[in-house]
Amino acid sequence: TDDADHLKDFLQHLALERRLSARTVEAYRGDLDDLATFLERSGGNLRQATPRQLRRWLAHLSTRGYARSSIARKAAAVRAFYRFAVRRGHVATSPASLLASPKLPVRLPPVLKASEAAALVASPEPEDPWAVRDRAILELLYASGLRVSELCGLDLGDVDLGRGRVRVMGKGGRERDVPFGEVAADAVRAYLTEARSETVPPAKAAALFFNRRGRRLGSRDVRAIVEKYRRGILAGRRVSPHTLRHSFATHLMEGGADIRAVQEFLGHASL
Repeated sequence: TDDADHLKDFLQHLALERRLSARTVEAYRGDLDDLATFLERSGGNLRQATPRQLRRWLAHLSTRGYARSSIARKAAAVRAFYRFAVRRGHVATSPASLLASPKLPVRLPPVLKASEAAALVASPEPEDPWAVRDRAILELLYASGLRVSELCGLDLGDVDLGRGRVRVMGKGGRERDVPFGEVAADAVRAYLTEARSETVPPAKAAALFFNRRGRRLGSRDVRAIVEKYRRGILAGRRVSPHTLRHSFATHLMEGGADIRAVQEFLGHASL
């Protein structure tokens, strides 16, 4: 049938021209087969579908208990199919051009209370140089809201303890100066004066932090450090380095900080 040919044409376009994975192409196939079956029940087909029929199909999916994220994906697949069909001249206009996806809830990361965050970052006891390093890492993460990748990318010259500033290379190669407070400055100062020389391998002086294998600190190392101290302070809670970043932003806002200033600190391109 024409529908089957048009669908095959579209799926080949996804695989060969847009180079989507076989799994993604199969997901598109399943979504469009589902719509075709729904339309056939009322004597219709993909080529002659109307906006009203497409809206009824989405409502039908909702009554069948599909999650909003699944319905949104199916709606996106249908819009893509009809845009392609218009370009190829299979249909004159797209019945899906005004098809709205269900609004997806914005999932924000969990936030620690200020007292919980303070307890977590202060939990490494300075019994050895590695614990002093861990304290500096946690304090800096929470006090400046850095991304893990940004923290790992810091070199020795990026930290200005006198000004309480750290120079960060963020996403998209955007550089920014981020302030941090006196408590974090004290923790980093202690690390630099008391512990860094014992945790940095010879002739590898550029990076600010190193792991126990003598390499620049990596994202997995930071996650392991947060998890290690989380177990002792916040048992049963899910905490990641990003939790500290999000807590930093939330606590700044609760303290009356301007939202655009917080956006700049975080290095977010959009509010």
